[in-house]
Amino acid sequence: MATVNRCLDAAKACNVDDLCQKLRTEYVSACIKPSAKSGLCNRSKCNKALRRFFDRVPGDYTHELLFCPCTDTACAERRRQTIVPGCSYEGADRPSCLTQMRICKADYVCRSRLAQFQYDCQPSQSSANGCEQSNYGACLLAYTGLIGSSVTPNYVDNSTSSVSPWCSCPTTGNQRDECNGFLGYFSDNICLQNALLAFGSALDLNQPALNQSSASIPSQRSRERQSTTYPPETMQDILDTIIPTQAIDDEQLQGHSILPPDSLPNLYSSSSSTSASSSLSLSPMPWAASSGLLLLFPHLVCYGL
Repeated sequence: MATVNRCLDAAKACNVDDLCQKLRTEYVSACIKPSAKSGLCNRSKCNKALRRFFDRVPGDYTHELLFCPCTDTACAERRRQTIVPGCSYEGADRPSCLTQMRICKADYVCRSRLAQFQYDCQPSQSSANGCEQSNYGACLLAYTGLIGSSVTPNYVDNSTSSVSPWCSCPTTGNQRDECNGFLGYFSDNICLQNALLAFGSALDLNQPALNQSSASIPSQRSRERQSTTYPPETMQDILDTIIPTQAIDDEQLQGHSILPPDSLPNLYSSSSSTSASSSLSLSPMPWAASSGLLLLFPHLVCYGL
């Protein structure tokens, strides 16, 4: 029986939906366009366009693009390139995660979304599915809410499903435990890992669209479905489906927290534990300038963005 490539199918489905295609076109255009002054991309505009896409396009499209299962590097690279990481994610150097948290804490929308993520993806060793809230759908939705912020997460490579913000904890001194605790919420979080794997397995194929009230998916860390290697799309394929439609406006996006009253764990106090489930102190960092943007578009085309 022929296997399917859900990442390729997700891209095709987005291209035939007016809203998904329009906002995807906008963020790709914003993220690959070099600045007249520096020649690099405008990260601020890129992130704003990404937030518009993930805030306004239904999860049926955004989650399939972002969490589609892969077993070969070509598919995984397409998935990794979904948020145009050369502009929105990567930098010349990896900054301290503590600096990134401080920047996030200074912004109301980022602060509330990070707190929502830490609540919905709180790991638990005693929970059957690894999540304190037992809701994979809410965890993935909260994860996507961070994209376009100073703590934007993404896949770290094209050979695994590991995710992390673009930061590290090598020189954080006596705050190293706090820094590792923040980073571990992405890189060593059983709840988030299970949610990512469950989305790409047969477990969730008959589940309703993900939303904050979705029923939790049965616990099981299953292997991602086997997929075939599809040839890269050609330049004409991209131009036929990704055509800039309008400039990004200056609309201010607002965040809306749905944390239950009196149920938010103390996420902003200092922690002495390296565990991902420890209480954290929010505190982020300036984006490092991205490089090589003029080479980005051909790379994106190769993977069908």
